This record gives sequence, structure tokens and C-alpha cells, in this order.
Amino acid sequence: MKQTFILFNLNNSNRNNFINVRSLPKELNSVLIGIMLGAKPFSSSKNIKIIHANKNNRLTNFQRKQFTLSKELKEILIGLFLGDLCAQRRSTNTNLHFEQGFKHKDYILHLFDLFKNYCRSKPKISERPLDKRTNKIYTRVQFATLSLPCFNELYLLFYSSGKKIIPLNIKELLTPIGLAYWAMDDGHKDRNNFIFNTNSYTLKEVELLKLVLKENFSLDCTIQQHKINQYRLNIRTKSVPHFKELVNPYFYDSMKHKLI
Repeated sequence: MKQTFILFNLNNSNRNNFINVRSLPKELNSVLIGIMLGAKPFSSSKNIKIIHANKNNRLTNFQRKQFTLSKELKEILIGLFLGDLCAQRRSTNTNLHFEQGFKHKDYILHLFDLFKNYCRSKPKISERPLDKRTNKIYTRVQFATLSLPCFNELYLLFYSSGKKIIPLNIKELLTPIGLAYWAMDDGHKDRNNFIFNTNSYTLKEVELLKLVLKENFSLDCTIQQHKINQYRLNIRTKSVPHFKELVNPYFYDSMKHKLI
């Protein structure tokens, strides 16, 4: 299939106000370039489905079903779900909520660039309530996707009764790119080791992750008890060079300090 391009004009009276031109991924029959309320197609192709919200600023069920996830985005989301990514399912569809501290604003803007076609609004900056542990107020950057059926499969894998879990088939799901985004999202260097903050998972789940890192990537890990019933996954010093080789090609520049 030839590459197809589309250009949105947000303001009929000003043709300089355009959304970025995007190309059609070869593996898809159609692609949603973006949802822009009131946008008019300035140029288009029959190979692209242009989706507009209705007059009530809502998408129909049919329109929501036109959204799909590429293989790469699915692999990235696997890693993000292992980290801090949150999902909510209300009624029939799922939306994703992305959040990072302000010091990682470049990274979350990178995530937004990956998923902006599934979003209605841009990232927002807000302040958290006072942290009583440090007596400080922290600034965060966050954005959320639309509620879409293409996220339902991942929600059902990673949530049970509203609580995040580790899927039993995580071995089949976790790839080097997913490992990299998991590390960027919820990992840090500790002396010569690398730590995944798996505190919210059960010991059995962390043991499963340890096994997967060994079988999928030949990474030797230990499990550290951080607090009561909280466990962290530690990549041993001898495996850190191999870990860096695996994830470095996918690490966003502003997050590479975690690998130094």
C-alpha cells in the first residue's frame, strides 16, 4: 500500500493552523490521524478513515471501534502497564492515564507523542497535595486517552477486580522494547544494580517476573524485601551490561541517566 497523507485544517479561515501531516502505517488498512473537534479535511484519501466527533463532542461506538494498536505500541504498553500506567474501564471501554513528575516532562511528552492519536486533550500540569513525608508539594504532568475498545484486552490482562496484577502469560508478552519502557517508567539505578519498583505486586508475582527476565533475556535477578509485604526486583551487577544492551536502543534520551 502506498503511503497516504492527510492534513487537517482546524480553522476554516486560517490555513496556517494545521495538525502535523502523518503517513499511513503500511500494516494497517486505515489509520486515525487524530480527533480534532470541528476539524475539516483539507485533503484526504479513501485509504484513511477521518473520524470526527458528533455535535455533542462524543464518538459513536462505531467510530471508537476504528481505533487499533500497532504491534510496537502494544509492546510499549506491556512495559508501561508493568510500571506506573493506570487504566480505567467504565461500562464497555477502557481509558489509559499517564503521569510523571515534572522533572520527567520530556519523557511524558514523548509518551504523548506516541499516543496522541488516542487523546482528545494535551498533557496538563498540576500540583499534588502536600506530601506529608517530605513536607513538599510536587508538580506532575499527566494526560489521558479516550475510552476505547482497543485498550480492553490489556485491561483484562493487567487488572482483576480493579486491582493491577501480573498476567500469567507475561513471558509471552514482554519484549526488549517493553522491558525498556518498564525500566524508564518504574526503574532506577542503585549503585551497580538496577531496581524495578515492583512494590505493589505480590511476592508470587515478583517471582514470576524474576523467572521471565531470566528465561526471556538471560538476566539474573534477586528479590529484595523493601517493606512489609513489599518486594523489589533487582538486576544483579553481572547482568546489568547485558540489560543495558537490550534496552538502550529504546531508551528516550532524557531517561538515559537511569542507565549510567
